[in-house]
Amino acid sequence: MVNRYARDEATPIKKADLAEQDAFVRGPPEEEAATARAVGGGGQARRWRPSAGSGNKMAGGGGGAKADEPPPHPPKDQLPNVSYCITSPPPWPEAILLGFQHYIVMLGTTVIIPTALVPQMGGGNVEKAKVIQTLLFVAGLNTLLQSLFGTRLPAVIGGSYTFVAPTIAIILSGRWSDPDPVMGAMIIASTLQIVLGFSGLWRNIVRFLSPLSAVPLVALAGFGLYEFGFPGVAKCVEIGLPQLVFLIIISQYLSHFIHSGKNIFDRFAVLISVAIIWIYAHILTVGGAYNHAAPKTQTSCRTDRSGLVGAAPWIRVPYPFQWGAPSFDAGEAFAMMMAAFVTLIESTGGFIAVSRYASATHMPPSILSRGIGWQGIGILLSGIFGTVNGSSVSIENAGLLALTRVGSRRVVQISAGFMIFFSILGKFGAIFASIPAPIVAALYCLFFAYVGAGGLSYLQFCNLNSFRTKFILGFSFFLGLSVPQYFNEYEAINGYGPVHTSARWFNNMVNVPFSSEPFVAGILAYFLDNTLHKKDSSVRKDRGKHWWDKFHSFKTDSRSEEFYSLPFNLNKYFPSV
Repeated sequence: MVNRYARDEATPIKKADLAEQDAFVRGPPEEEAATARAVGGGGQARRWRPSAGSGNKMAGGGGGAKADEPPPHPPKDQLPNVSYCITSPPPWPEAILLGFQHYIVMLGTTVIIPTALVPQMGGGNVEKAKVIQTLLFVAGLNTLLQSLFGTRLPAVIGGSYTFVAPTIAIILSGRWSDPDPVMGAMIIASTLQIVLGFSGLWRNIVRFLSPLSAVPLVALAGFGLYEFGFPGVAKCVEIGLPQLVFLIIISQYLSHFIHSGKNIFDRFAVLISVAIIWIYAHILTVGGAYNHAAPKTQTSCRTDRSGLVGAAPWIRVPYPFQWGAPSFDAGEAFAMMMAAFVTLIESTGGFIAVSRYASATHMPPSILSRGIGWQGIGILLSGIFGTVNGSSVSIENAGLLALTRVGSRRVVQISAGFMIFFSILGKFGAIFASIPAPIVAALYCLFFAYVGAGGLSYLQFCNLNSFRTKFILGFSFFLGLSVPQYFNEYEAINGYGPVHTSARWFNNMVNVPFSSEPFVAGILAYFLDNTLHKKDSSVRKDRGKHWWDKFHSFKTDSRSEEFYSLPFNLNKYFPSV
């Protein structure tokens, strides 16, 4: 029999080869020590393992590192190079500007969703302005509640596109009249997240989440929103593309070329670039560049077509049940509950991304469950106030944390103050809400990419040389993109989803979850990671689970108390486990 591992006698043995072979054979220090104890401490017994880099011809070519090669980048529990972490606020003037920047960023979704829904309800610009004010007011309340009593992360809680489909189904059902069926469905749907979060059921589920299964979930929470990126920029490319280019130049290049010592360009790149391009777009508008353009082009490009400034009241305070009493229907409630479950999955990925970019440690499962419970209260407030939309973690604002490298909780709480302030002073809020949509889409191109990259960063805890890891990652990523593409394309062509029955609520219960990239990828990765060869001793390290053992409960790592403990000494009365 030919010895595959025999060295050619003519090949000289070098010291580097011996050092490499020695390091490879030893294994982890604890394993080496155990082996030494097994032989009585008189010597080190070593198991022979083939060295791929010392001249042996092995299947696959080998990949052993040479002794003089630098070691790989060490994994980090907390993201380094963050200027202000979750508990370290910047100076007040800077914090106020950063909070205003978060407010500008979250306006995109806040305006887009009512603009799509209100006309189908028979409303005009006045009704659209009131709905935007209400959505903005509730977003401010929910952001404050989440940062004070929920996960305590600097997460903005805004509107969610996931609730749009079941809302449209209610509108098309012909039941759109007083009393309000959307409010009723939203109120019932909120109980799902409230029960799962505060009962601890979601805590028990996310205990089995590992860095490996978190990668597709978090990555596609960002990358999965690609349809809101460049397609939105292309609706008015002469405005959207300059905004994207200016944002990249200011944030990535000028910040390195011009060293002012105050990080102006990277922290305030959004405010600077939006101001420049907004003025440029207004010059094009008043100069008559779009006077003879198609109506769709004028809507996307002009700065005076939103209709919000003239329609918004000067002062108006949103109040509960302002559109009338809610009505309840079992089918519509089930459809909305499924949308709430999808946003629960998506927001789990969003919270993980926010914790990373805030330079906090991984959230203990009890903290994540507590945040989901408070997000359920946010959906309840959305139903009570009549925002015609639910609540979830704002992915774009999570990306803004990465751009500015400021993950301070105080900054996001200040932004919540801006949301509430401008929702009451309608005219002033409407001015900022009339920013052309292509400018907002250009911002999304960068922010969603940052969140996707944040998900990929959890690969540092996984063994990428494992075929199990490659299968779970590749399969969940591929189907996470392919399945929603099929569902969305089918609906775009036919006007309805692949599941098409006479019961619209049932159609939405199936079509909505399978149209969400993070939902499909996250559920699939979670299932495969917890069922595939799980009993193998090496699998636990391959999936990176040992890195999160210290965060399995609230008290096993002292940093958890620093980042996630409740204010006003409330942990004494509501202890985390």
